[in-house]
Amino acid sequence: MNILMFHLMPYLALDTAKAAQYPASWVTLSNELYDPKQGAELYNRYLDELEYAETLGFDGICVNEHHKTPYGMMPSPAVTAAALSRRTKTCRIAILGNALPLRTHPFTIAEEHAMIDNITRGRLISGFVRGIGAEYHAFGVNPTQSLERFREAHDLIVRAWSEPGPFEWHSRHYHFEYVNVWPRPYQQPHPPIWIPSQGSRETIEFAADPSRKYTYLQTFSAISAVQKNLHLYRDVAQAYGYTHHPRQLGWATPLYVGDTDEQALAECAPHYEFFRNEFLSKIPLEMVMPPGYASRQSAKGIVAAKTAAHDKIDTRRANELGMMTCGSAKTVADRLIRYQKEIGFGNFLAMMQFGTMPADMTRRSMERFAESVMPLLRKASREQHGEFGFN
Repeated sequence: MNILMFHLMPYLALDTAKAAQYPASWVTLSNELYDPKQGAELYNRYLDELEYAETLGFDGICVNEHHKTPYGMMPSPAVTAAALSRRTKTCRIAILGNALPLRTHPFTIAEEHAMIDNITRGRLISGFVRGIGAEYHAFGVNPTQSLERFREAHDLIVRAWSEPGPFEWHSRHYHFEYVNVWPRPYQQPHPPIWIPSQGSRETIEFAADPSRKYTYLQTFSAISAVQKNLHLYRDVAQAYGYTHHPRQLGWATPLYVGDTDEQALAECAPHYEFFRNEFLSKIPLEMVMPPGYASRQSAKGIVAAKTAAHDKIDTRRANELGMMTCGSAKTVADRLIRYQKEIGFGNFLAMMQFGTMPADMTRRSMERFAESVMPLLRKASREQHGEFGFN
């Protein structure tokens, strides 16, 4: 099993009284509420936490992309990944992911990822996403073109990495006279591509296609949705005529390890509830699911998942539903091993800082997880699936 640490880099210095005067925590929340001095401290603290994950033995560290929100301070995950590329030596660096449809020139993503792949000597994982609905408001991009732009940009980037240039590219949304990536990626034909999602059927079918067999990640969902969608990937793979490998499935979830179950719950509850109820819940419906963003069939599933994800909920109930995991090391290990055996995911992404969680709590939880949970989870995975890596 591959075990990675995921980070959103939230702006936890948010003045909630002033933020409450705004209808949303995304797009329209004034940047007047951002203090650059506080932000500078947080950026460096969060980079330290990700670098510490390598020291503790995590197989990878993960960054991602969001815009105009204190939920995550990474409008450019390539910048964050580049900052980590020289400060880490062994772990994978996963960009999960760049939102392809938002780019007028997706060729720049091909260049930036190739640079990081070279600097790290092949430790990059490239994650591609469409971006949540709010990002289309942030960028002024037509959401009805989202899926089409994603697939065109994906095809352009993969071909640019895999085929010697220069060559021309002309599609409905993108036109290049000279596609000619300098530098080429270190990993040939290209870095592993992962596809995070909250459950779009089109996304699962796209990732599972036998020409791709990309790793699909279910993010921030109740364990029932994780099981449903990862099993859907399995079924789609079988319909395509092959049996999936566990490395093609992943789950990302908030996680906190305390000394006891009750202590863990008491310690992490205010920080998780801030993450859920301040950062995540305050997104108007039209930003969650703009018209035309998804097909009718997928929209039903996404709206249900996002409604559950964005509804206010207390930590105890979220823990019971498997929307997050907290408890003693034994409780966390037992639960994750059970989920892994039932669902069969080969990649586990632990978001070990969330909401307003301070640095000392984050590090203690990381240490408990690395010392007392990670070895048991790896052992259980080896017994079930044998040894395997990222490729």
